[in-house]
Parts: sequence; structure tokens; C-alpha cells
Amino acid sequence: MSKLLEVKNLKTYFYTDDGIAKAVDDVSYDLDKGETLGLVGESGCGKSVSALSIMRLIAEPPGRIVAGEIFFKGKDLTKLTEKEMQHIRGNDIAMIFQEPMTSLNPVFTCGYQIDEAVILHQNVEKEEAKKRSIEMLRLVGIPGPEQRYGEYPHQLSGGLRQRVMIAMALSCNPEILIADEPTTALDVTVQAQILELIKKLQKEFGMGVIMITHDLGVIAEVSSRVAVMYASKIVEYSNADEIFYNHKHPYTLGLLSSIPKLNKANERLSTIEGTVPPATNYPTGCHFATRCKFVDSKIPVAGSKCWGVEPPFIQVDGASTMHTVACHYWKEIEKKVGVEVNKA
Repeated sequence: MSKLLEVKNLKTYFYTDDGIAKAVDDVSYDLDKGETLGLVGESGCGKSVSALSIMRLIAEPPGRIVAGEIFFKGKDLTKLTEKEMQHIRGNDIAMIFQEPMTSLNPVFTCGYQIDEAVILHQNVEKEEAKKRSIEMLRLVGIPGPEQRYGEYPHQLSGGLRQRVMIAMALSCNPEILIADEPTTALDVTVQAQILELIKKLQKEFGMGVIMITHDLGVIAEVSSRVAVMYASKIVEYSNADEIFYNHKHPYTLGLLSSIPKLNKANERLSTIEGTVPPATNYPTGCHFATRCKFVDSKIPVAGSKCWGVEPPFIQVDGASTMHTVACHYWKEIEKKVGVEVNKA
């Protein structure tokens, strides 16, 4: 069965005064119809840039997709003209952006902005678009949709604005929904409502969803497969159960170890030491070498694999699914720390 979306060896670079910032460097993943793929990693790792590359929304200059392929239903999006992409954006592939207050236009009503997408892609008259917009507002759980249709973004709460964004994204029945940190800056009860809403609408519309987040709790709630990203690269890729209970990469271990645990409420939170290296100056070998506590040498030396050789993706032995990890020493690390790697 052909994949709904296939990202192959994607490279998106930004050309700056400080040098070439490799925001996404040789990244590959895919998405099936009706499934949710989680892209997880800390800020600046390239999650959002990979999504913007799919949408072909990278500002040129300074950014550019320099290599790779993005196949949507067998069609390479990197080869399409801007006019052809306009028919796909919002219609076949939609995106919920991280901060609705900056994504919604403050000078137009919420209803007008949903109407605009419907009229553009569905070829309907204004009155028909209005009916569909109000129905979408009702579908995403906004009370009094007829009233909210005529209100401006600043008149709504953060949770309602995010629901308007979801209504706009789903107004044309897209086949893929990209949700970029859809619960950031929302309180926990609203976060839970938004995640539940996305799952409900996914089941109703049969969409494939790419969930971008730094929150492993969100990943556990919604994702069937997970790609862990660090400093422009995917370092581990598998289904959600394998990532949480049989993870192999030191960075994945660090992320999971930093989650607060109820039975250890008085203990200091675990952290990943150091900082992410600048995108213009990543190590030649493993990008995580500057922060990894299992690195083969604390400083770059001749003969060091961690510092000098980029780790290839290796399939984990005996994994219940296609579980791959980019680490030279994952087997040795597993033996050293035993339960710590598998049960963080």
C-alpha cells in the first residue's frame, strides 16, 4: 500500500551572515491514512521547519529546500509550482500553527477567515461558505457559533482561538493535518480538550495527522508512531510503545528521564546537560556528542566515532516493529545502564 505522505532525505538550510544553518538535515519519515505521527524534540531541533517544508512555506531567501523529496499521494511537492501548491495547501494538506493570535488576522472576523479558505478551495458562493463555516465552528465545540462567526480574534480566549484555527484547517476536509504545538500556552484542561477534539475529528474525517510537540505527554496521548528529533536530525524512529518502553538513543533517554514522576515528587528533575550547538556549527559526527553522557570522548580526538563519523540508522535487533536508531554505541549503552535505558 502506498503511503499518504513520504518525506525522503529532506534538507532545508538557511543562508545567514553567520554561515549555513542546517535546520533540517537528511530527514525521512512517512505517514499513512488515519494514523498520527509524533515529531518530538526540544525547541530548535527542526520539527516546525520540516512541516513548513512540506507546506512549501519556507521563506526564500534566506531559507531553501536544498535536497530531498516530499511525496504526497505519489506526487513530489518539491517539484510543484507555487500555483499548484496553492491548490494543495489548506485543501489537501492543512496546518494548525503554534500561536493562533499571530496566525489569525486581527482585522478580519473569524468567520471571514474561514470563509476565505472555503471559497478558495471548494468553489462555493459566499452564503454557502458562511453556512459551512458556522457548521465547522459548531463541530469544533465553539458555543454560539453564529455569534462567534462575526467576532474578531481578540474577542476570543486562547482556547477558542485555537478551535477557530482547527475549524479553518478542517473546513476543506484535508487528507493530512499538521498540528504544530497546538496546545502550547493553553492551560492543562484546555490542552486535554484540544487533543481530544483532534482525535475525534481525525476519526470522523479519516485524516493522517503529524503532531509536532516537545511534550512527551502529548505524544503518549495521540501518536501511533514517533520520530525523535535532535539538532536537525531524526535520532530514533519507531512506534510509540517502543519509544517509551524500549528506547535506545541517549537523547530519548534524556527526554524521558526529565519527565516529572508522581512517586518521586520530592526529587530534583533530571536534565540533559549542556546546550544545543548552533545550527551553523554542528559536530561532524553525532550532533548529540556535545551533550551525551555516553560519548566515547569528552572532546574531539582522532579516531572518535562520536565526534568524527555520522551515525547511520540501524534497525534494533528483535524489535516488534521497524525500530531504528542513529547511535554508534546503542548496544553498549544498553548493557551499561540496563534498566535505565529501557524504563526511564
